[in-house]
Amino acid sequence: MPEGDTVRQTAVRLGGALCGGTLRRADLRHPRLATKDLTGRMVTAVRSVGKHLFIRFDDELSLHNHLGMDGSWRIYDPHRRAPVSHRTRVILETDGVLALGQQLVELALVRTADESRLVGHLGPDLLDPDWSAEHAADAARRLIRDPGRELGVALLDQTVMAGVGNVYKAEICFLLGVSPWTPVSGVDAGKAVSLSRELLLRNASRPVRNTTGDPRRGRETWVYGRQRAGCLRCGGRVVVANQGAALRERVTYHCPHCQPGPTS
Repeated sequence: MPEGDTVRQTAVRLGGALCGGTLRRADLRHPRLATKDLTGRMVTAVRSVGKHLFIRFDDELSLHNHLGMDGSWRIYDPHRRAPVSHRTRVILETDGVLALGQQLVELALVRTADESRLVGHLGPDLLDPDWSAEHAADAARRLIRDPGRELGVALLDQTVMAGVGNVYKAEICFLLGVSPWTPVSGVDAGKAVSLSRELLLRNASRPVRNTTGDPRRGRETWVYGRQRAGCLRCGGRVVVANQGAALRERVTYHCPHCQPGPTS
């Protein structure tokens, strides 16, 4: 599931493959962009902001995209057959690389100087290389802005801080020792922010996401996805329930023993 760490890895991988290369093919399979021609442009950078990606070109133009729930970018040898299908939204090809953007959402072409227009509403990016104490304080302020809000819901709100997805939400709540339905007022906001950043940073360059520090297979998470195996700490039952308003309802995991507090 693409979360902030996955998007950062994608940006690094895409940048390493495409930067410095001139596009000899560029298909944008989106109704608003189908007539746009990017051929001849050079890729200069690939930037991630939370769950958003910007591919920058040498004419101060950027291709914005969001991985959504199922999106991905894959790199192929342009001289071999690649899995182009109805799910392919973007095709970028240089002399040495073919990059396919599959099941992407929110595609847009913007001036590089206007990127903030698309992500300016987001909270601090937890993987911002220029992260500072001011970023942390801003995220904490945003988190406690609605003290009665359920923590699990607040953590997924990208306008609070950008990068946390459903896996990290469950694991952050576990490590804070509270249920996902605990009100924000019931936790240390600063600790929640620092823990969120720590987990994403730890996984920003790992091929397999791990929140426990245990490298053994099947022990990568404390509660997420462990409804059959049980809580990694106490071995107790992991409860699975939906959380959030109807249109934004997401499944969540928690251990009632290790995470006391309100439930669904």
